[in-house]
Amino acid sequence: MMKSIRFRLFVAALAVMLGGAIAKAQTADAGAPPPMHGHGMGMGMEDHMMGFFAKYLDLTDTQRTQMKGVMQKEHATMHPLMMQVHQLDQQLKPYVEGAYDEAKVQALVSQQAQTLVQMKVQETRIHNELYQLLTPDQQAKMKEFEATREARMAQHMQDGPPPPPEQQ
Repeated sequence: MMKSIRFRLFVAALAVMLGGAIAKAQTADAGAPPPMHGHGMGMGMEDHMMGFFAKYLDLTDTQRTQMKGVMQKEHATMHPLMMQVHQLDQQLKPYVEGAYDEAKVQALVSQQAQTLVQMKVQETRIHNELYQLLTPDQQAKMKEFEATREARMAQHMQDGPPPPPEQQ
């Protein structure tokens, strides 16, 4: 169980790095959706995270080049999936803002779920490829980082949300 959580945290950390690289690799399409992995973060934040991990793990220039190559190579796979998710989100908008049709929403969400499954499969494969580029020492350091982050997240979850403000 612990290993699975650590791997998921590692995947989340690398997703930020991957999102930044994929976004940079995208052409400047005016209608392109925002990067899916950034979860609304600007490019500055993604660049910061990529720089953080490169520095934290003391990546060599060769490793950085190899990782950039992996992410550029995978752009052809990930970009169409991200576009599909974006298009499906756009197709759902009228049901939020106008008349609601549960059958149509169910069909669109089911279609989107399949696309998200494909994205997760690809992301996991890509993250594994990136992880394999790390030295054993870097992998150990990443696992240590994940364990610390996991402990903070567990503590945060245990503390729960703050109480709602009192109404007067």
